[in-house]
Amino acid sequence: MTDRPAPALPVADEATAARLDRMRGREKVLEVKSLGKTFESSQGPVEALRDVSFSVHRREFLCIVGASGCGKSTLVRLLAGLEESTSGEILVDGRPVDGPGRDRGMVFQGYTLFPWLTVVRNVAFGLEMSGMGRGAADSEAREWIDLVGLRGFEDNYPHQLSGGMKQRVAIARSLAARPRVLLMDEPFGALDAQTRAQMQSHLLQIWKNVDITIVFITHDLDEAVYLSDRILVLDPRPGRVREHLEVPVPRPRSFEQIVSSAFQGTRARLDHLIHPPQPVHDIERIPMVRFTVVGDEVE
Repeated sequence: MTDRPAPALPVADEATAARLDRMRGREKVLEVKSLGKTFESSQGPVEALRDVSFSVHRREFLCIVGASGCGKSTLVRLLAGLEESTSGEILVDGRPVDGPGRDRGMVFQGYTLFPWLTVVRNVAFGLEMSGMGRGAADSEAREWIDLVGLRGFEDNYPHQLSGGMKQRVAIARSLAARPRVLLMDEPFGALDAQTRAQMQSHLLQIWKNVDITIVFITHDLDEAVYLSDRILVLDPRPGRVREHLEVPVPRPRSFEQIVSSAFQGTRARLDHLIHPPQPVHDIERIPMVRFTVVGDEVE
């Protein structure tokens, strides 16, 4: 790999710098300290994460990015309590995480709705499981359904909804439990480009109106810059923290900002950190078999 330095992060304007400074002054909701994870395989131990440490402040939107296989999804599953760490600890409001809990909601890439339940019954499910009566659970579920913009679809079943609508139901169901942290593992990765853009805007609107801290896993660098206050970059396996970037793009966000120097400069730095340029002789060459007529050259 080349030693050429990564592009410098653009400087935030005064309003954005002040907003980021206020964010740093809020209490820490999530703390990760020297986290490590090693899996046992038939070929021996595989170290997925090593000495990962970071914290997330109240109402912060943190994106985690990195090359494929760097441990992003493993990290979010550890945060959710769905996996046990090999070393280190995770704290939510100062309390150790030792399994799944109502203080953390989780939205996966796949549509994890119950197909035999209507939208309102899906959203109310967790509320009823926590002991709330059906009437009260339905009433609260409808409020969350309104918040995610699905009023009028309460009695529909998942197969009657589009992919983006299903994910909005999943978000509403997670938020209905009133978690401190919403964990999202590439939730828009299976959506087409237009629906994905719509869902990004919907999510920012929801986040603006709910007292929630979001940790969002993505491989899409434009998505990370568009959504987040701060971006955590992981190195390839074993996953380690490469860099924390505070996003200098002003809020409220709009897609017109994609062409701004702040947006493009942040994305360029991310791209360099994750995919550093390589000398030509180090780039893997794919063996080629020619199936075209000789002389029909395509560059």
